[in-house]
Amino acid sequence: MDGRKSRTMTAFLLLGAVSLGTLLLGAGCQVDVGGQTLPSPYYMKDDVQYFAPGPEFKLAREAAALQQAKAQQVQQAPVR
Repeated sequence: MDGRKSRTMTAFLLLGAVSLGTLLLGAGCQVDVGGQTLPSPYYMKDDVQYFAPGPEFKLAREAAALQQAKAQQVQQAPVR
């Protein structure tokens, strides 16, 4: 019976050591989520990426071209 308890205790200790090692190695690793690098152990020293805000309406050139085409159609339409 002592041999069986000894093997069980050794298995639990080995499992605990492997789990602890995995936890320690996994902490501080970088993961890329949605374009963000999270977490980084150097986040306080890392340079900040700044992206200037773009126009709110993404299709400004297309809207201007449509308005221009509509204005040309109105000018070319025969008057009744």
